[in-house]
Amino acid sequence: MPRASASKKTALASEQERPDVARKRARWKARQGSIDPTRLVFIDETWAKTNMAPLRGWAARGKRLIGRAPFGHWNTMTFVGAMRHDGIIAPWVIDGPINGESFRTYVEQVLVPELRPDDIVVMDNLASHKAPAIRQAIRAAGAKLFYLPAYSPDLNPIEQVIAKLKHLLRKAAKRTKEAVWRKIGSLLDQFTPQECENYIRNAGYGSV
Repeated sequence: MPRASASKKTALASEQERPDVARKRARWKARQGSIDPTRLVFIDETWAKTNMAPLRGWAARGKRLIGRAPFGHWNTMTFVGAMRHDGIIAPWVIDGPINGESFRTYVEQVLVPELRPDDIVVMDNLASHKAPAIRQAIRAAGAKLFYLPAYSPDLNPIEQVIAKLKHLLRKAAKRTKEAVWRKIGSLLDQFTPQECENYIRNAGYGSV
């Protein structure tokens, strides 16, 4: 009998087990492996703050590790970006949280110029993503738009990029908006084509 060993736990939304969600996820998974990954463009957004700090660290045995971060005033920004099999495209950072109007601006002015005919744009099904103008702009570029099933960040490989990006931002601990913007730009350059391809394959899509 194989011995049990400790391993990192992956938390998934319990809502994935709901029959309606499970059916949509099953349909998506049945098709995702047959899609040409060079046509896929994955979109997502996340926040970044000027009070970000590492969540973990090392300390001497028996000693408490003390971390420091601003508890007073800080600034919140939103990073939006897209990922192809060979890299990150269309990065954008705005002050404050994103809403439907600003996401539409992102699609029309930042994303669409990067799209190619026959691209397949994939994003989650947030209400702010579903304005008719967003689909119209993507279609006008000759691309298609598909929304992921609900509660399915595991099917969006750019989530893996964002998780690593936020970890590196915490480690960098930049304290001004301008410094955070510059750091995001330099970190995005570090995501190699091979890494992006691995993220896509890890999420269940085909290999390039």
